[in-house]
Amino acid sequence: MSDWQKVLKDESISTLEGLRAYVAERFGEDAAEREIDVEALRPAFDNFQMRITRESLSQIREVGDANWNQFIPSVQELEIVDGVIDSLDEDGDSPVPNITHRYPDRALFLVSPVCASYCRFCTRRRKVGDPEKISLREYESAFQYLAAHTEIRDVILSGGDPMMLSDSRLEYIFQRLRAIPHIEIIRLGSRITSHLPERVTPEFCEMVQKYHPIFMNTHFNHPSELTPAAVAALDRLSRAGISLGCQTVLLKGVNDDPHIMMALMHALLRARVRPYYIYMADQVAGGEHFRTTVQKGLEIIQALRGWTSGLAVPQFVIDAPGGGGKVPLLPEYVEEITEDEVVFRNYEGKRFTYKQPRQLVPESAPGIAAEAHDVVPIAAGKAAKKSRAARQRKSMNG
Repeated sequence: MSDWQKVLKDESISTLEGLRAYVAERFGEDAAEREIDVEALRPAFDNFQMRITRESLSQIREVGDANWNQFIPSVQELEIVDGVIDSLDEDGDSPVPNITHRYPDRALFLVSPVCASYCRFCTRRRKVGDPEKISLREYESAFQYLAAHTEIRDVILSGGDPMMLSDSRLEYIFQRLRAIPHIEIIRLGSRITSHLPERVTPEFCEMVQKYHPIFMNTHFNHPSELTPAAVAALDRLSRAGISLGCQTVLLKGVNDDPHIMMALMHALLRARVRPYYIYMADQVAGGEHFRTTVQKGLEIIQALRGWTSGLAVPQFVIDAPGGGGKVPLLPEYVEEITEDEVVFRNYEGKRFTYKQPRQLVPESAPGIAAEAHDVVPIAAGKAAKKSRAARQRKSMNG
């Protein structure tokens, strides 16, 4: 057993009884009595198992704080309003076990059924933690599918957390993927740096360098997760040549505040991690109490863009329910677009105008004027519809 596996086994909490005892010891019997009703929480635990690592526990400062909310089960998980079990319809885009192929040139490859700590907002809670639903025996059909589909150039390894696999199994996956000529990029989606930083071993860092380019999408939701141990693990990955990004989920009671988000983005950049996405929380059954309004996400982006460096501003996206893929959202900066100009506001709310380029007759051929059908004006709104209708009528009339 590796050192990190021993830490995971010996120092994590994975039962409600163990959680209650921990809360009583650290926060007092009253807090344990009030917050950890074992029998009331049993259905939530049965729906989605619990494990909280030593590192994740250390990030909880007080009952009900951001990290408590991410990892401690709640009876709110049992309140289903409009949540969906497979909210992104990943199974509908799964041609073979463990593969989701939704976008033209990339595919999701589920390689691990387990995580170090289980996030209570998990969008894949229908599968994660169950080795029968993300099977380690289903790799071969996945490799065959990826090899047969030459349009796939980018493979995202996920689960569960791929970093929960042993180095030897990860290397086997890397070798098989690198044997497929058209696969250019391998990505790992992992929270291991904040949940179990001991997993980022010198042996892994040496091995992974043989298979670049390797990217890792880390997942941090609050600046307090960037502990010295987590930052040191990120440094080891960066020194091993792995390009690091971060996917953050907008969560009520965790990071639904512009000041918290800005502090998180700055902390990520100091650790050499590029903020990549802020996701709206998915409409997943069991995680609805984490959802904010879309307006809150737009407010956060508006508080970031222009007020801090562009490096610290990720894309804000909704992963469209039912399998529509990621849709980027921005605050309304553009007020009007005409053929002559664009009117917009900057991050301070000040209005500016940008002149559209004019269609000029080239000086070298003054006698030759561009024919009307050679120039397609840029238009928007009603003007665009009018222009399209006019072109269609002209086409129909010959």
